[in-house]
Amino acid sequence: MDSIWFEYAWALLILIGLEGLLSADNALVLAIIAKHLPEDQKKKAINYGIIMAFVFRFGALFAISFIANVWQVQAVGAAYLLYLGLKHIIQARFGKKHDKPQEETEEKAAGSGFWPTVGKIALADLAFAIDSILAAVALALGLPDSPLGNFGGMDGGKFIVVLLGGIAGLILIKFAATWFLKLLDERPALETTAYAIVAWVGVKLAVITLAHEDIGVLEHHFPHSTGWTITFYGVLVAIAVIGWFAPSNKSAEKQAEKENG
Repeated sequence: MDSIWFEYAWALLILIGLEGLLSADNALVLAIIAKHLPEDQKKKAINYGIIMAFVFRFGALFAISFIANVWQVQAVGAAYLLYLGLKHIIQARFGKKHDKPQEETEEKAAGSGFWPTVGKIALADLAFAIDSILAAVALALGLPDSPLGNFGGMDGGKFIVVLLGGIAGLILIKFAATWFLKLLDERPALETTAYAIVAWVGVKLAVITLAHEDIGVLEHHFPHSTGWTITFYGVLVAIAVIGWFAPSNKSAEKQAEKENG
């Protein structure tokens, strides 16, 4: 019996690490969506996002047998993140740079309002909740049955492991989102890189959708395979590294203004 609990404890540690990786994606999207808000509303929007993420993940945990068959929700989440990321990248790359003053652009962005922003966060949270719970349950299913009976449609011990892992992920989201907000404020040039990561996360959710049993374009286990996992995080890190060391267009423009002034 002791060996079972040791196995459960080890699985929980692995799950917390997994949730940490998944939470980084979620936290970055929260920070990106809330970035345009005034300072006093940014943290409030993030906190609302954390609350909604908890509700969605807890609800998804109880409805996992149903959610596993709802590929449409995963598809909507993938499309939304791809739209969110690619729209900004295309505008940054091909948009007209000097049409509007920076102040006007920021006022227009702020015009989306607090509650519409919270709504966007809710949509992103829903997509990430499904991704997180599916990954956690896939890991928990490999554990032996516990003597705790059944709860939430699954073994009680496995349910507790998934629940604790989800709570740990939400705590990590809170700290990571705050850090991402500060980083984006300190290094505005990273914003396009962040949107590129958001779009790449959209690709990840699209892969999950295409691997659904009702779609069958990809193998059902492909999204959680070692090869795809290494590829996804390898590309994600590459995007982050390239964006971090890439020259800032804004810095170059400021330097040019100083020289001309």
